[in-house]
Amino acid sequence: MTSTKKLYLASLGCVKNLIDSEVMLGRLKNEYALTDSPEEADLLIVNTCGFINPAKEESIETILELASLKKENAILAVAGCLSERYKDILPKEIPEVDIWTGVGDFDKIDKLVKEKKSQFSPKVYLIHNEDRIITGSSYHAYIKLSEGCNQKCAFCAIPNFKGRLQSREIPEIIEEIKRLKDKGFKDFSLASQDSSSYLRDKGIKNGLERLIDEIDKIEGITVKILYLYPATTTKRLIRRIFASPVVENYFDIPIQHISPKMLKIMKRGGSVDKLKSLLNDMKKEFSFIRTSVIVGHPGESEEDFEELKSFIKEFEFDRVNVFAYSDEEDTAAYKRKDKLPQNIIDKRTKEMGKIVKQTTKKALKKYVGKTCKCYLDGLTEDELFYSVRPKLWAPEIDGDILINESEIENLEIGNLYNVKIETLVGEQLIGKICYN
Repeated sequence: MTSTKKLYLASLGCVKNLIDSEVMLGRLKNEYALTDSPEEADLLIVNTCGFINPAKEESIETILELASLKKENAILAVAGCLSERYKDILPKEIPEVDIWTGVGDFDKIDKLVKEKKSQFSPKVYLIHNEDRIITGSSYHAYIKLSEGCNQKCAFCAIPNFKGRLQSREIPEIIEEIKRLKDKGFKDFSLASQDSSSYLRDKGIKNGLERLIDEIDKIEGITVKILYLYPATTTKRLIRRIFASPVVENYFDIPIQHISPKMLKIMKRGGSVDKLKSLLNDMKKEFSFIRTSVIVGHPGESEEDFEELKSFIKEFEFDRVNVFAYSDEEDTAAYKRKDKLPQNIIDKRTKEMGKIVKQTTKKALKKYVGKTCKCYLDGLTEDELFYSVRPKLWAPEIDGDILINESEIENLEIGNLYNVKIETLVGEQLIGKICYN
């Protein structure tokens, strides 16, 4: 980038948002150079998240902060889920913003900036073959499988503003992976709202298996699939992942609850027996299993909560995200009369957090004494250690291993190395890089 104009981008929320942000960077790369200082930017963009209350609050706070920091004649543009969800309210409430857009115009951001024009297209944007600027890593990239969601979870407002499922075609995804591989990327995470439903909007029930068949033909890469939905995940898919030489045995499957009553209230399809059977199948080979649970959802009794606590303790997931129930308008849960007091929600969230801390520590202890293939991410901020990530773990969310000794010199970021994991200090694994 040789432009004298500067761009500051704040990408909030999930990795799907990050992909859309990278598309915007790709559209603006010839006009703007990236900067980490909002005060010196000529263009500031916030790609917002509108999922739950904490995310919405973070988005609003970021918008207001950047509005206060922007220099004279700079442009502040706001895009993404929050602005789409509240497009009739926010432009009136925050006049400091120069351009408002939602979830349909990421590939038109350069045009909107040039014209200093707000726009909300009726159709949700789905990436095709747009050039994007990958951020955060020189070797790992996220690949979007689809947009929207056909599920009707009682607590989730996303389908209201992201629409129904629309999947990308397999050849297009394969072409994107190959194009990025040619640029030096070698580790990929496939993401969508509901990855196990990929291609079901086109009448294909085994779309993810078909995609894996094509991915397996690409050499020299590793792939993880994020966000499997329990009701559309099959045992055949699990076996296909186990059989793949390229796709890691990584299962990111948000269960949300385990009480049959609560799953029915949450409008989560499938039986508890099927869910437990799927999870047990995922443990049949060495694998990594991540999940999410919602605590304090309307209708959750003390007995339901105890059942969830017991299951999380017993199953020992590798990682668990704990979400306190967020009361979102335009959802089925919002209309229920049996909502829990906030102090009960907070108490249960804290209790579950303590359990998850224990189960995570147990999961980490299993690695001590083992040797595993890890990607080198570089030096830590204090430059005292190298940071590596097992190729079985997802970037950012699953943590890292610190390296204080290496048998190999001239280490290169993005390369795979054998790492002998020697100890666990607190919640941090420490190891050394070995020849074999």
